[in-house]
Amino acid sequence: MHKFRDLVVWQKAMDLANSVYMSTENLPVAEKFGLLSQIRRSAVSICSNIAEGAGRNTKGEFIQFLGIANGSAYELETQL
Repeated sequence: MHKFRDLVVWQKAMDLANSVYMSTENLPVAEKFGLLSQIRRSAVSICSNIAEGAGRNTKGEFIQFLGIANGSAYELETQL
């Protein structure tokens, strides 16, 4: 449906995921499988859901995945 790499929202989400990975490099090792892992998964989930939605067949499906990406953004904000 969409070329997700051309979507500015996907590009910004990728920048955010990269920033999150770089920012969390210095978190304590004790958090490796706890908060650190969850923060990183949430960040990656945002751009992943945008990309997946862009590949769906209908506008409604795309909107649904944008909603999931938005939920992941709220999750990430809470964890940070």
